[in-house]
Amino acid sequence: MAERYVTIDAVRGVAVLGILLMNIVSMGLPVYAYVDPTYAGGAQGANLWAWGISYVLIDGKTRALFTMLFGASLILVADRAEQAGENPARVHYARMFWLLVFGLIHAWLIWYGDILYDYAIVGALLFFARKAPAPLLLLAGAAITLGFALDGLVDGPRLAHLRDLAQAPGAAPAAVAAWREALAGLVPAPGVKAAEIAGYTGGFLDALRVRAPMAAQYQTSSFLEANAWDVAGCMLIGMGLYRLGVFTGRCQTRVYLALIALGYLVVLPAYIPLTHDLVGSGFDPLIVMRNDELVGVLRIPVALAHASVVILIARRWPETPVIARLSAVGQMALSNYLAASLIGTTIFYGYGLGLFGALERHELYFVVAGIWAFQILWSPWWLGAFRYGPFEWAWRSLARGRLQPLRRVESAGAAAA
Repeated sequence: MAERYVTIDAVRGVAVLGILLMNIVSMGLPVYAYVDPTYAGGAQGANLWAWGISYVLIDGKTRALFTMLFGASLILVADRAEQAGENPARVHYARMFWLLVFGLIHAWLIWYGDILYDYAIVGALLFFARKAPAPLLLLAGAAITLGFALDGLVDGPRLAHLRDLAQAPGAAPAAVAAWREALAGLVPAPGVKAAEIAGYTGGFLDALRVRAPMAAQYQTSSFLEANAWDVAGCMLIGMGLYRLGVFTGRCQTRVYLALIALGYLVVLPAYIPLTHDLVGSGFDPLIVMRNDELVGVLRIPVALAHASVVILIARRWPETPVIARLSAVGQMALSNYLAASLIGTTIFYGYGLGLFGALERHELYFVVAGIWAFQILWSPWWLGAFRYGPFEWAWRSLARGRLQPLRRVESAGAAAA
């Protein structure tokens, strides 16, 4: 096996664990509760604190970090294929094809909030950029991220104007209709929450009937209008940072300290007024939309601050039990990502324990703690016996067109042969 970077594995481990903190909300509660805790799951006391801490420290950050690391791995895998005398394009596109297949199965049969589909398509498109210089990659990623955010912010005043016209005394029926049409794209229609709860607490086919239109939307209109741009921006930034040696721990300590200072001391305080506005407005959909666009930019420096803390620790103490376990989780990121969905949906959906919509928001994190414990324990145990995680092995075997060696220790007869 090729030499691994403990810093990349450890950061990826933190990212895949952190993603579950947000994904669990959409697994266990109706979808709109992700952005508005008053919709379901509770928005008082411990529930509000659970929302607020996740919103400030986790929401979007770990997903951005996971995406940046995927961009880094795009270059890493292609470079290693080239060094081994293989065709990097063939290796890359075979990997993206089978990742797409995994994403389709995951979204349609397990949980609609899949990210693998997005990674496969955007990763296929960005392969041409792998040889670009780091500054150009960073500039392109930042431009996409900022441009996407500005486009959404421009739409905010238009929607606010529609609402003002519709709520003015003696509003024209056309103005009221226009606002209702716009609002339908921001908040769920009446009855959607009840339909979600009924579907996900029913049998497999009941859940599929609710999940299928959501998966279809995520992989068509949502992908084209939002997800593709979000993934492309983060992936390009990740590719540039990898070329600069940030994720491999090759940069000077002062670089990581600067990223930590930028993320925690400069950017993180900006979340205070954003959070205050959301709570004070009762999670007004226009405030939610505005904050989504702003956070789309702010989350990047915070994500890099998180990564920098892990990299400094992993670089200084690479053999510690904590880093070793995080690295194992990161080496099996695909398996742990999919296992979290399998475990989570089994707990919440009707063909399992049927707890969908039954837990308060803060109670969801007891489920997270249990899944984390499983992942942190099973990952190093599995890798002690096997070369790859189970889904990593399947992905590699399918992409290579032949079964890859899995066990670390071959039998005595095989060794002698």
